[in-house]
Amino acid sequence: MSLCLVQSRALLGLEAASVTVEVHLANGLPSFALVGLADVEVKEARERVRSAIQNAGFEFPNNKRIIVNLAPADLPKDSGRFDLPIALGILAASGQIDGARLAGYEFAGELSLSGQLRPVRGALAMALPAIRSTPAPKLVLPGDSAREAALVPDAEVYGARDLADVVRQFLPEGAADAAEPVDPVSDGWARVVPATAGPPPSGPDLCDVKGHAGAKRVLEIAAAGGHSLLMVGPPGSGKSMLTQRFAGLLPPMSVVEALESAAIASLGGRFDPGRWMCRPTCSPHHTASAVALVGGGSPPRPGEISLAHHGVLFLDEFPEFARSALEALREPLETGTITISRAARRSEFPARFQLIAAMNPCPCGYLGSTQKACRCTPDQVARYQGKLSGPLLDRIDLHIEVPSVAAEQLLEAPEGEPTEPIRRRVLAARERAGQRQGKPNQSLQGAEIDRHAGLDPAALQFLHKAATRLAWSARSTHRTLKVARTIADLEGAYAVQTAHLAEAIQYRRALQAPG
Repeated sequence: MSLCLVQSRALLGLEAASVTVEVHLANGLPSFALVGLADVEVKEARERVRSAIQNAGFEFPNNKRIIVNLAPADLPKDSGRFDLPIALGILAASGQIDGARLAGYEFAGELSLSGQLRPVRGALAMALPAIRSTPAPKLVLPGDSAREAALVPDAEVYGARDLADVVRQFLPEGAADAAEPVDPVSDGWARVVPATAGPPPSGPDLCDVKGHAGAKRVLEIAAAGGHSLLMVGPPGSGKSMLTQRFAGLLPPMSVVEALESAAIASLGGRFDPGRWMCRPTCSPHHTASAVALVGGGSPPRPGEISLAHHGVLFLDEFPEFARSALEALREPLETGTITISRAARRSEFPARFQLIAAMNPCPCGYLGSTQKACRCTPDQVARYQGKLSGPLLDRIDLHIEVPSVAAEQLLEAPEGEPTEPIRRRVLAARERAGQRQGKPNQSLQGAEIDRHAGLDPAALQFLHKAATRLAWSARSTHRTLKVARTIADLEGAYAVQTAHLAEAIQYRRALQAPG
């Protein structure tokens, strides 16, 4: 057969579109042409495939005119993931393997010059749409990528070590019978089944944090309702230490959430099987650009906010981030998604993260401190705090101060309350919200807020006075209501009462103005 079709997939955002690798061998001047909107990395496959086929002990058709088309032609293709399907297509078109037996399989893998298979990014993202096809294809991937894709339920995934391992499975009947038997120990071909997941690794415990009873209370509220949080305090007051322990308060991930989070990490080449079913915590440096934070590039890649999907995004030194990067957070904080638009394509990535931001109250960090005098001028303080726009601060549910801990308390105080009992209270509050409305309180929108966070006349009048005196926007008022609903859930209360509302109002403080 001089024509062979091999199936693979290309990554475009979180989508893994089906790609047909068409290989045609014809008489004429020997050449190797690769068409189909292939990126430079894909076009370099010509040299990798040629060397891999020869070094694996097979014959490369040097006397033929080889044309490889990656269809559809208008879909961008990048990376070395098409090396394996191209090599198999050439071998099938030249009659060295049975092309008919390739039907029902999808292949992806980068080839080394020796024929070894190297992992590809996005294996898990490739497996998710594959299992939705009817009939679902069998996936053939490099070993490490196969273990990643096998985490998708009901996926039939095979891992291979090199090109020869794959070719042996698709030899013609006569050649397969005459082939030398392979030692099962040295055979690199195997169906991959997901390893039994053990308990997720435990992180640092909140009992290590001494003092800060108020900050721990706010962390509990944020975890119970899915609320974003801004912590303001002097250097060394414990803001980073508190954040590092926040993910331990969150409920365990469902399989669907874990797959979504892992698929995004796989696209960025950052998936770690050891962190399966663990909520991610992303901590980009304050020098990160807007593209690094929200995503971008060509083709579009996920940014830190998408890598933190169903987890925590910690932005330390909050005002030091570029203004454009911070303003880009406004839409994802509302919608839970980010859309990257380019001239020819647009990609949408999920970004349902919990924002934990930390900052100093002024450039020197000691404004309002009782332990050290602030040396900043009012203009410097105003300029520093002015780096955070009002619309961005309006979208952060909880604003708190984290004061310094006195040396006596730090050295002599007993351990604080551990993570586990706080986590149990958080899970109970989340369960109440789930039974009532099917989602965390932070996700309530529009009429849902009136229905599930309604107030009695006394509480309503109290909220009116607070919103008028503090000059709140409609968004601030609604976010306060949602925080009050979470506080009521933590107490097991059916209705939001004035006391719950009063506590929620305390957590929408403005930054301290210079005196």
